[in-house]
Amino acid sequence: GERIEIENRDPDEVQQLDLRTSHPGPVEVWNPAFDVTPAELVTGIITERGVLRPDFHFSIARM
Repeated sequence: GERIEIENRDPDEVQQLDLRTSHPGPVEVWNPAFDVTPAELVTGIITERGVLRPDFHFSIARM
């Protein structure tokens, strides 16, 4: 995942609520669109149909 470029989103997405600032004063915001989690740290995948557990190849096929 080191070569995956992570999009940085507009800080206003988390700093504003209904066009109002959600905090007092200036703050620095880092708003990544997603993160990259090493596969060995993933213990489940949550879906609309339930939680998938390892072995993921098997549990995905069962869905």
